[in-house]
Amino acid sequence: MGPATLRLTADPGAGEIDAQAWGAGADWALDGVPALLGAADDWTGLDLPTGIVRDTRRRLSGLLLSSSGRVFEALVPAILEQLVTGAEARLSWVRLLTRFGSDAPGPAPEGMRVFPEPAVLTRVRDWEWHRIGLDGRRRQTMIGAAHVAHRLDEVAAFDVDAAVKRLLSVPGIGAWTAAEVVQRSHGAPDTVSVGDYHLPNTVGFVFTGRPRSDDAQMMALLEPYRPHRQRVVRLVEACGVAVPRHGPRMALRDYRRI
Repeated sequence: MGPATLRLTADPGAGEIDAQAWGAGADWALDGVPALLGAADDWTGLDLPTGIVRDTRRRLSGLLLSSSGRVFEALVPAILEQLVTGAEARLSWVRLLTRFGSDAPGPAPEGMRVFPEPAVLTRVRDWEWHRIGLDGRRRQTMIGAAHVAHRLDEVAAFDVDAAVKRLLSVPGIGAWTAAEVVQRSHGAPDTVSVGDYHLPNTVGFVFTGRPRSDDAQMMALLEPYRPHRQRVVRLVEACGVAVPRHGPRMALRDYRRI
């Protein structure tokens, strides 16, 4: 398949999107554009009660769930996001691509990098992972996943449940990580990220006005919306409601100094 740079240009007047691609994987990237843009995502049957979530759906009527078809490439950022702040995960992602990625093919913007091959990740030394910002637990999960990346990418052709089952067989990958992956790789419409630090409070506050909720309460609130629960979560996240904070913020850590 190989790397590819994909450029999408929207023409709102014509209602069209022009796609161009460069690199060894250009043909594959172009073939995947409809799924990437959510062409197969079907919101039919989602009945929302009157309120801010329904208003958000009207305001964002074009919101669709994307499907990348790239399981391992969705897994790596999900591992980086385990048990840390979003800022830490983004910093680790930048360091990973800068240090071990390659230049994007074609007329790509300066500094754009291609995701490193799994074989490259298996050769990263411990001190280099430390400089990227990965602690021992996430580091071992990353290396273990890289060794079986070919088996993980096979699940792009599986249904969501089978894909989650395969992902959960990898040490260090739990329900939250598996859900984050299939949301990106499969556009999974009903798979919610159970175990998320903020999500239960956000869903609970939007639906009930109470800022403190746990996973069980969140899933009970979302239960009436099967098989669209993740679609509802996306609307909740997009509605703009700020949840009151009742605890300390997670500290931003720099593992390079630990």
